[in-house]
Amino acid sequence: MNTESTIQSATVAAPFQVLLYYRYVPIEDPAAYVKSHRELCENLNLRGRIIIGKEGINGTVSGATEETNRYIEEMKASPLTSEMEFKIDPSDDHVFPKLSIKLRTEIVSLGLEDESDINPNETTGERLSPREFYEAMQEDDVIIIDGRNDYEAALGHFKDAVCPDIGNFREFPDWLKKNAEELKGKKILTYCTGGIRCEKLSGLIRNEGFEDVYQLDGGIVKYSKDPEVQGRDFDGLCYVFDQRVGVEVNHTETRKIISHCRYCGEEEPHFGNCKWPDCNEQIFVCPSCREEHGLFCGESCREEAAKPAQAD
Repeated sequence: MNTESTIQSATVAAPFQVLLYYRYVPIEDPAAYVKSHRELCENLNLRGRIIIGKEGINGTVSGATEETNRYIEEMKASPLTSEMEFKIDPSDDHVFPKLSIKLRTEIVSLGLEDESDINPNETTGERLSPREFYEAMQEDDVIIIDGRNDYEAALGHFKDAVCPDIGNFREFPDWLKKNAEELKGKKILTYCTGGIRCEKLSGLIRNEGFEDVYQLDGGIVKYSKDPEVQGRDFDGLCYVFDQRVGVEVNHTETRKIISHCRYCGEEEPHFGNCKWPDCNEQIFVCPSCREEHGLFCGESCREEAAKPAQAD
């Protein structure tokens, strides 16, 4: 994919763009790469979250369209990231408050020991295009596994998907061991937001002895933008880690909202954080119930938040 075609994948001209991208590629000196990459992003006035490690780079940034296009050109010019795919959303403004670039041991962690960790460049599930993934979902004896955290799946997921009750990607190895028996003899499809987590998750599943393992290439975001499937059979919204929180995926007649206000039960697509700081749980509360009850998980959080602050 060349730079021009990548940039043109943004469907609507807008003053700003949001870029989502990753690349599993060995980086010899990640600390030095962090320093040079920070300089590049600051010069382009980008904001967002970027993780860099020896195994590669994982990022999502926002910026003015001209400057995000320049960022893509710079990344395409580097041998390390020349093959990296960018998923682009138009925006009216920044969707991040600041720029954060962190050096990590891994850009995605399953919490495994070094010798048993997954290298997606060596072991991963077979990639399926959006059309192939949609067709595979219609087959018998298929299990669709959501490779994200439980609160992400609560906002939206593929129809009939298995959404593990996990709050962190590191919990997947234990979940897989506990549920391995149910996966035997099945065709296993995995998916996540942009594809990066499924690179490792599908590899983990293969390492556990399963052979018929696949991943949605480019994740939910690419599936949503595909002109053939148009997000078909994805229920709800896709959780994103920026100020938008949830974005549309399904542009067909199968679109529906699956999240509901915890007080009145009405459809509510917008997350909010419980206003008691010690809780801070992400919850669905509709506007009218926020007025009546406040943005709280329940009575106990509301009572705790109302207590006077204790002096040190």
